[in-house]
Amino acid sequence: MNLPTVKQLRYFVALESHEHFGKAAEACFVSQSAFSTAIRELETILEVQLVDRTNKNVTVTHIGRQIAVEARRCLRDVENLVELARSNHAPLTGELRIGVIPTIAPFLLPRVLPALRQQFPNLRLYLSEDITQRVYEKLMNGELDLIIIALPYALRNVEVMPLFKDRFFLACREDTQHTRPRRYIFNDLNPESILLLEDGHCLRDHTLSACRLQDMDKISRFTASSLLTLTQMVDADLGISYLPEMVKGSTLLTGTNVKIWSLPEESYREVGLAWRRGSAREVEFMQLGEFIKTTWLTLLATHTSTK
Repeated sequence: MNLPTVKQLRYFVALESHEHFGKAAEACFVSQSAFSTAIRELETILEVQLVDRTNKNVTVTHIGRQIAVEARRCLRDVENLVELARSNHAPLTGELRIGVIPTIAPFLLPRVLPALRQQFPNLRLYLSEDITQRVYEKLMNGELDLIIIALPYALRNVEVMPLFKDRFFLACREDTQHTRPRRYIFNDLNPESILLLEDGHCLRDHTLSACRLQDMDKISRFTASSLLTLTQMVDADLGISYLPEMVKGSTLLTGTNVKIWSLPEESYREVGLAWRRGSAREVEFMQLGEFIKTTWLTLLATHTSTK
């Protein structure tokens, strides 16, 4: 029996996700001609038409959608096979693909990675930065081994290891016209005074929940696509906002007049590590989580004691 190859299945899964030969080929780091040939070979092997082709569009057929689901399962089984083999090696060696959300990556990674490289010199890290939903999808598709995200977040078929709490701070100019920051008078805020990230960033939802922002009239209709943009908007006194504790000591606030103040109640998000349920490398992933947790809390304690 002539069976599909792992490469053919991976290519088809990419095509089903992108619905575009050029974008899917680019995502697989292969030429479009080689990519198209592999898809045609897969159709020949399976004796079905997986996609309808026109000059401009690609439409995955109904049977193609069903086969894509099974192809992902096959690829996950192959990943598990590789993980099982790796688990017999020294822990935290070889390749590890980690997805990190953009409200964590620029603050956590520069502080933790140097110590991680020193402790595990044979570990080769490949990092991918994206919003939570997309890194989760990549994890479940086998493109990533681990993800570092902010909790709570609804996830299925994964194991989650909470690492540490990341408190929220009020962020505004010291001379802001929107509130009295040292007293934190929320009820005195003008309508649309609170600036947040745009929908799609879990930090927006965590801020609303953790900081108990229930009066939506106080939330500005103008949003930011990144923490950098959000900080610049606050610096221009277009409103106030809330920033996670991990921005302290970073370059985010450098060159701005933005100050941060503790909130009267403990408001926080939780940073966590997640991997596919049943992974043969679970013990190894937990070891990595403990290392990140210990390193971060040590750095945080050192920063606090030297203030």
